[in-house]
Amino acid sequence: MRVTYFKLCLFSLLVTLAGSTAFAQDAAVASSVSSVAEEVAAPAPEPVVPVVAAAPAATQVAAPAPMTKPTLVSTSTINSGDTAWMLVSTALVLLMTIPGVALFYTGMVRKKNVLSTMAHSFAATCIVSILWVIVGYSLAFTPGKTPWIGGFDRLFLNGMEFIKETGMVTVHHVAQSIPESVFMMFQMTFAIITPALITGAFAERMKFSALVVFIALWSLFVYAPVAHWVWEPTGWLASLGVLDFAGGTVVHINAGVSGLVAAIIVGPRLGFGRVSMPPHNLILTVVGASLLWVGWFGFNAGSAGAADGRAGMAMFTTQLATAAAAMTWMAIEWFKRRKPSVLGMVSGAVAGLVAITPASGFVGVTGAFAIGIAAGIACYWGATWLKSTMGYDDSLDVFGVHAIGGIVGALLTGVFAVKSIGGVEGSLAIQSIGVVTTVIYASVVTGIILIIIDKIIGLRVEMDEENEGLDIEQHGEQVL
Repeated sequence: MRVTYFKLCLFSLLVTLAGSTAFAQDAAVASSVSSVAEEVAAPAPEPVVPVVAAAPAATQVAAPAPMTKPTLVSTSTINSGDTAWMLVSTALVLLMTIPGVALFYTGMVRKKNVLSTMAHSFAATCIVSILWVIVGYSLAFTPGKTPWIGGFDRLFLNGMEFIKETGMVTVHHVAQSIPESVFMMFQMTFAIITPALITGAFAERMKFSALVVFIALWSLFVYAPVAHWVWEPTGWLASLGVLDFAGGTVVHINAGVSGLVAAIIVGPRLGFGRVSMPPHNLILTVVGASLLWVGWFGFNAGSAGAADGRAGMAMFTTQLATAAAAMTWMAIEWFKRRKPSVLGMVSGAVAGLVAITPASGFVGVTGAFAIGIAAGIACYWGATWLKSTMGYDDSLDVFGVHAIGGIVGALLTGVFAVKSIGGVEGSLAIQSIGVVTTVIYASVVTGIILIIIDKIIGLRVEMDEENEGLDIEQHGEQVL
């Protein structure tokens, strides 16, 4: 009843406005014709001009205003091709976490911690899915009252509807050709993978209970605000003009910097730097990296929000930059160590995927090549020289690959953005503001969260538990 009443009121208002506008134009034109007639002493013409002029006036009044918040619309406005592509993209991005990140990380830890490491990604998927529905989506993707955080309009997804009987469905103002439920799910998968990436920094030593609390608090107090700043049109970084097509700042810098803070606060693994800690099974790592590469097409091309030419360009630049980064890392390692390692090749590929993420919908061939090569060089440096020089134990190089790669990609987006592709000019200065802001905010808030958790329940397992392995001590299971 309320929907019908609203539609009747809106129709009446439009008719009234159209009529009043046409009437005003009638009067103005009639008056003008009358004045001309008096001046030339000629018979007054038939008043046909006002009738013709009234049609465009009515059309102008009926034009819909720009959408600035999630809105209920007719299902006839939904594009089935866009919706199908976004459903596929959502599945691809979820595939990146389970099993992509889970396998990629599991293969690089020691055998006694493989189940624990895999559990991190699986737990992140479950925890964030629930929190995203309750409040995370609303905080990240509704306009809110300030440019710093969204509101509670979509608390428990309140107001997100599909009404079959009346043919109505809600759409989000960022992606108006697909149902809001699809947009919400797509963004949920981004919120899932980001804290899952962080877990690689403190693998093999954090309590599972502490991990659960950390993921929950981090997703609400770090991820949701930064996503709002960058991807909600009213967010302050979006308003400033910061470009991040698919998550260079929101996902990778955010996760990489938080991972470094976590690695430092939790402390290094027992024997770090003195005891050899070889990967358990690099086959799992290669399979995981391959799933990440395939899933990343949903990550980047899906961020176009439609099955269009921009999505095609984003997919192509993703492929090119990834291959360039993998070959660059391999070449450096081959030159320095005389042997190209498999782990180096897949690490270079992930570095390229990370770096092209913010730029994928803005750059062309030249930009993709340059970003891929730069990522291979910078991330190799971050995962080797920087890590050994600074002495921190970032177990699986979350900072060296994701933070460094994200920073390189975000900054070079400002250099190589092509207006004909993305519709906007790039600015290195504005991109720098986005990078610095994300680094500072993620560092400070992540540190606060970890310190609070440490004071209440403790972050780290006991020494004998770490020696025994987290699979047995934290989960009561092991891989034979």
